[in-house]
Amino acid sequence: MFLSTQLIWAMDVGTIAAAYTSEVKDEIEEEALEEDKSAEELAKQLANPIAALISLPFQLNYDRGYYHSTGDDSNKWTLNIQPVVPISLNEDWNLISRTIVPIVRMDNTPPGNGIESGVGDIVQSLFLSPALPTENGWVWGIGPVFLIPTDSDNISARKWGVGPTAVALKQDGPLTYGVLANHLWSIAGEDIEDDNGNVLNDISQTFVQPFFSYTTSEAITVTTMMETTYNWNATNGNEWSVPIFLMVSKVDKIGGQLVNYAGGVKYYAQSPDGGAEGWGARIVFTFLFPK
Repeated sequence: MFLSTQLIWAMDVGTIAAAYTSEVKDEIEEEALEEDKSAEELAKQLANPIAALISLPFQLNYDRGYYHSTGDDSNKWTLNIQPVVPISLNEDWNLISRTIVPIVRMDNTPPGNGIESGVGDIVQSLFLSPALPTENGWVWGIGPVFLIPTDSDNISARKWGVGPTAVALKQDGPLTYGVLANHLWSIAGEDIEDDNGNVLNDISQTFVQPFFSYTTSEAITVTTMMETTYNWNATNGNEWSVPIFLMVSKVDKIGGQLVNYAGGVKYYAQSPDGGAEGWGARIVFTFLFPK
């Protein structure tokens, strides 16, 4: 009888333990699922240039082939520090600040010129954007863009610039697609002239960035885009610079810090004389600070 009671008690304890283990397992799986959903949503927000998400990207670019050189004879490294800060104006409108601070190293650009480095000109964009998408699901923003010269030798254009900027995009399930554009005119600053007295650094430049991305449930995003620049002051077929990108990114955690890391390649479909040619690369590491 005692043995039978022990056996029944042991079976009850085993049943309770199994039920507890199953409940804990379900809770862990549910928490993991919620984390995956949260990471997926963050990945989708990152695909939106004007999302209400504070982020601090460090974007490293490698370009080569300047002045029709081969291999690494003439190349350029650019680390873009790009803080994005959304400001809620009221329930209906946000103001999104996007800043690009480039730190540049040029090796033999042009060939034989040695190594030059410094802080490139800063681009500051401000987008006024509705807090909610339109009835058709479109997100848009519009505002000014500013060019702030740093006067770094042989890196800065030494011109102040201003112009309009705009973005429009739609997020449909895992897909995000849209276009970002701006135009900059120089308005003040130091003139750099050639031997004939022609000003070389006046700016009238249009930038257009169409993009298309797909985000998986594992918070992995595949993006293809172009960063097209048209220089209205250039001549003889030197107006266009058209790098095409293919990038893969992933939202993750390092300790308690949410991050996103990305990498990919680019190919210059067209570039001006003296510009980068062929293949290049981009690596991005972003700190995320969701509200």
